[in-house]
Amino acid sequence: MATFFIHNFGCRATQADASAIASDLKTRGYAAAESGRAAEFVVLNTCTVTAAADAQARDAIRRIHRENPGARIVVTGCYAQRAPEELAGLEGVSFVIGNSHQSALSSIISSPAPDPDANHARADFVPLAHLASSPHAVQIFRGEAASMKEILVAAPDVADDRTRPTLKIQDGCNHRCSYCVIPLVRGRSRSLAPARVIAEIRRLLDAGAREIVLSGIDLGSYGRDLSPRASFQQLIRQILSQTSLERLRLSSIEPMDVTQDFIDLIASSDRIAAHFHMPLQSGSDPILRAMHRWYRAAHYARRVELIRERLPHAAIGADVITGFPGETTEDHAATMRFLEELPISYLHVFSFSPRPGTEAAALGAHVSPSEIHRRARELRALGQRKLAAFRAAQNGVALRVLTLGRQGEGWTEALSGNYLKLRVRGLWPRNEWLDVIFNDRDSALEAMPAEVLAFQDDLRERQIPAVRD
Repeated sequence: MATFFIHNFGCRATQADASAIASDLKTRGYAAAESGRAAEFVVLNTCTVTAAADAQARDAIRRIHRENPGARIVVTGCYAQRAPEELAGLEGVSFVIGNSHQSALSSIISSPAPDPDANHARADFVPLAHLASSPHAVQIFRGEAASMKEILVAAPDVADDRTRPTLKIQDGCNHRCSYCVIPLVRGRSRSLAPARVIAEIRRLLDAGAREIVLSGIDLGSYGRDLSPRASFQQLIRQILSQTSLERLRLSSIEPMDVTQDFIDLIASSDRIAAHFHMPLQSGSDPILRAMHRWYRAAHYARRVELIRERLPHAAIGADVITGFPGETTEDHAATMRFLEELPISYLHVFSFSPRPGTEAAALGAHVSPSEIHRRARELRALGQRKLAAFRAAQNGVALRVLTLGRQGEGWTEALSGNYLKLRVRGLWPRNEWLDVIFNDRDSALEAMPAEVLAFQDDLRERQIPAVRD
């Protein structure tokens, strides 16, 4: 029985793709190996959002080939879609399979190497190049991103996957932000039909899921490509009314899709996680304009205010890009001031790197790498302060948490609806709900299960120490 191992890079959408690939390989009789060192096929599902992501993938390929020279390395994902020949030139790579052919990955690696001179009936499965200069023949499968129609969906496999499985319901993007390569490597926006979404959620529930994360490249655009047209809010209502899902969590959603109606919908049900991740990118209006973002800082701030009014304890996360071409010291300072005043919970900070094929790659006025590094460091420090303040604000708040797989001496890791990862006293099975009280005492974080809350005063008198992160 052939074995495989998957290295995944990037966002929740790529995580969902990796799960689908793994499920398909298992269906074909492949067995999952514990590591890349022991696998016959090593699949790298890549990201290409930044130059650092590209470098990380190349480093991983070299390391895998060094540690397991007999492995057949399969490179797929966004980097494979953008620059297949670049990856095929790396020693040890056997297949480069772009997003356009990712659904056929298991078929491709299971088939004998095709004759490049033969007249193949299945043109979409024909490798587009055989690089004779490589140490061995490299097969490249890549079509145009515009032709992508399918959305990869994993078969339910909660036991072997994350405690909280990700269901990708949308892929691609119709926006053209000047810095972003994603529309070029994932194609136009496309959606999974509502009936299919409901069916997949029911299958995941049957497999034991209690929280499911809906993911997509542009979730707010869900359903606009369908006939009849659907909407993301309609889908959420269908999920609540037609399934028994205990908690629904949403991945990133654009700020202009976070309307008053949308916030009211999230607030209307305790079965929806009070968690919003809204990309900001910059707090400077001139930079937002240059990025071709379709809102300004005041619009974003109003969305945050609306969330806080309806859901005071909700987690609100933001993406920020620093060092965009033309970003001045004043622009950076404006972003810092904007974020300082905004009641958000955490930050994801990205250093700008030009992506081939994007408008921003051709812009002048580049910020020096050392200055980008300095600004990113300032933003990350601010993000840490924001997270600490958010956690401190939850002191004494009752939370319902789902236990995760990680445990230590006397504690179990868990996640709350408002995206607090914490340690609960005691050793608990994975995928269990616990009602806890969140405590912040002298920077030590602790959650007490509901069944011991009756003894809380006694515990405090005995000065039982908190479990530290």
